[in-house]
Amino acid sequence: MLKIAYSPCPNDTFVFHAWAHGLIPGAPELDISYADIDVTNYWAAGEDPRSHDILKISYAALPWVLEEYALLPCGGALGRGCGPLVLTSGRESAAAEPSQLSGRRVAVPSERSTAYLLFRLWAAQQIPGGLGEIVVMPFHEIMPAVRDGHVDAGLVIHEARFTYPSYGLQLMTDLGSWWEQDTGLPIPLGAIIARRSLDLTRITSWIRASVEQAWNDPLASQEYVMQHAQEMDPDVAKSHIQLYVNAYTKDLGQDGHAAVAALLQRAAAEGLVPPVAPELLQFPDGN
Repeated sequence: MLKIAYSPCPNDTFVFHAWAHGLIPGAPELDISYADIDVTNYWAAGEDPRSHDILKISYAALPWVLEEYALLPCGGALGRGCGPLVLTSGRESAAAEPSQLSGRRVAVPSERSTAYLLFRLWAAQQIPGGLGEIVVMPFHEIMPAVRDGHVDAGLVIHEARFTYPSYGLQLMTDLGSWWEQDTGLPIPLGAIIARRSLDLTRITSWIRASVEQAWNDPLASQEYVMQHAQEMDPDVAKSHIQLYVNAYTKDLGQDGHAAVAALLQRAAAEGLVPPVAPELLQFPDGN
């Protein structure tokens, strides 16, 4: 049995449905913990009460875990057109331009997330005066906080891409579009890691088989996905899966690896993460 931790988000439950339900020949049983990615980030960095073998974490958290865990070339979330958003209430015209966030309060879901790294890299270009206070709060509280004026802007992820208009909020910038225009690379969001002491090649093959099965029979996972989707509308869950489960989920490939390296190199240059030795980002068998 392998201990695994991933989020209850639709893309993760969709990807791991087949393995979690014993549908992958030869794959061991999974002992699953469901936790938000901010929690799994800290678990992977040494605060794990259950000592998980496989975890879904943010790519931004990799610099703290790569000595013990290897980045797997599948199962994660990268893509185009799926980046985090910076939202404002629209009440003040001053908030319409990025430069006007200088000295303002901005809510973020985590300080150890890809969304936060992208936001800080964008802010370094767009907000010469520097940000004001960064307020960390659960992601589901961010849009209400912006709407109610508790913060001046909010950094949002996941299904908030589809639901923010219902809060009366307006888009300041799409950080994914900014990243793609600036680098030409996809956006690295969530990574799958496994302990280096395990048979990583076999684990990779089981995850890829689970992805393939999810694509081949998408209705099979529907009940499992919605069971964990935190009362999400089924259409939003479907859009979530379509956005975050793509070719990079099956194989990072050259572009995927280049995107991860670019993100961590830029973040290290800004002092946001520790530097990462390039060889630690490579799959141990060289793939």
